[in-house]
Amino acid sequence: MIDLLIANPLLLLFLVSAVGYAIGRIKVKGSSLGVAAVLFVGLAAGALHPDLALPEIIFLLGLVVFVYTVGLSSGPGFFASFRRKGLRDNLFVVGMITFAALLSGGAHFLLGLKATVTAGLFAGSLTNTPALAGLLDLINSTAPAAQRDALLAEPVVGYSVAYPMGVLGVILAVFVTQRLWRIDYPAEARRLRKFHVVEQELYNRTVRVTRPEVTGVPLRELRHHQWDVLFSRLKRGEEVSLARAQTTLQPGDLINLVGTPEAVDALIPQLGEPAGQDLEWDRSEYDYRRVFVSNPAIAGRRLAELHLPRQYGAVVTRVRRGDIDLLAEGDTVLELGDRVRVVARREALPALSRLFGDSYRDLSELNLVSFGLGLTAGLLLGLVPIPLPGGVTFRLGFAGGPLIVALVLGALRRTGRLVWTLPYSANLTLRQVGLTLLLAGISVRSGYTFFSTFSQSGGLAIFLAGAAVTWATAVLTLWLGYKTLHIPFALLAGMLSALQTQPAVLGYALEQADNDLPNIGYALIFLMATMTKILFAQLLLTLLQ
Repeated sequence: MIDLLIANPLLLLFLVSAVGYAIGRIKVKGSSLGVAAVLFVGLAAGALHPDLALPEIIFLLGLVVFVYTVGLSSGPGFFASFRRKGLRDNLFVVGMITFAALLSGGAHFLLGLKATVTAGLFAGSLTNTPALAGLLDLINSTAPAAQRDALLAEPVVGYSVAYPMGVLGVILAVFVTQRLWRIDYPAEARRLRKFHVVEQELYNRTVRVTRPEVTGVPLRELRHHQWDVLFSRLKRGEEVSLARAQTTLQPGDLINLVGTPEAVDALIPQLGEPAGQDLEWDRSEYDYRRVFVSNPAIAGRRLAELHLPRQYGAVVTRVRRGDIDLLAEGDTVLELGDRVRVVARREALPALSRLFGDSYRDLSELNLVSFGLGLTAGLLLGLVPIPLPGGVTFRLGFAGGPLIVALVLGALRRTGRLVWTLPYSANLTLRQVGLTLLLAGISVRSGYTFFSTFSQSGGLAIFLAGAAVTWATAVLTLWLGYKTLHIPFALLAGMLSALQTQPAVLGYALEQADNDLPNIGYALIFLMATMTKILFAQLLLTLLQ
């Protein structure tokens, strides 16, 4: 069987993926590993034989696709988060990496490790391959030729032994702390819905206008009160119409409100009193329909740009993105795959369906032009050398380049006729495939090296030291971030994933949170974390020699 798997790496890939995914679906006391279980199965499979490995291109393809799709979906939220507390959060992560470097230095003196091994341990415990590459480049350029080969092997030993716990230890830290602190992910998401695309519970209520202070005032002026509510239908006497910006309320009017329960319930007494009938169910003159946004011409545009009330006598009340209902505002940007709930006269609905596209088949076709161009730009950016203090250079690589380009393109959404974003379902599918390829590729390649190095003399001490650095840094990051800085746990889990520059941890965090907040945290911290770890790894090597 081993010989068969060695000769057929694709068979090995899909076997590890299938078994890992099946194990990841098993729940113990309500929690599961999810797709991160592929990592465990890959390590076990790789440990069986030194020739059991997957081609490097599988790992790289998975990495590129995963980070690019994460960046596309996280672009708008990333820039919103950076404007709020991005500087504080980046400085916080730099402080945690400094703490990890100090712990690594302590292990160096306590265990009598070589400086090269300690620097590799630091890079491995924080799972940062660019930091290891920087170490090897520094040794190669400064070490005497006679000692070069031996010295180049030592950081790799520290890195390979510490690396697996750099992944598993952080996943364990997230698992333990979220249960210990009883994290309510949906409640966190609701508190952040103004800044990120997260679940909103929306409902309708019809109000009878009785308050004299709101009568005769156009609805556009009432909206200046920052009410998070949409006005839909208006009934005056026996006539039903759409509530528009210039509409003025009159005593006795019935008006339909759409919004979150707390916003709608707070607004009702300011307008009047609950009505005995619900205009939502009055379809005598105005009907509603949910239609897919599949027309690239309107993807990436704000609802206000479509001028629906003027041109079609229609209004969009809700936008459903994936499993999330969003209140439709004028500045809501449409994306391919959205389902919009449009209210209009029945005869206008076919024209509205044509405007939005309403084609599920079109959404199933991936635009390889924009996808390929975006990935090409990301890979090219990853090749650009970036100078750092001390004459050191580093590259963003296969992870950083595509991620940064995707963040920008995700925020832009479109350039002329090119729509950069992907339909919601296509993005999730590609993200899942990319993460699975990434986890399977890296774990199978690492399995035999890890277990063989671990069994050698001194391997246990390096392993325990790396595990201590990983675990202490992860727990302290979660503790200070959640308890002191009051960062929402889902966002913090994504930041911790970026501190580790570890997509496997991000995948686990996404499984637990069941929303995109971890993606925002990961994107926010990734670049600063990568550069800081590269510098600290080389600083440890220089100071401890």
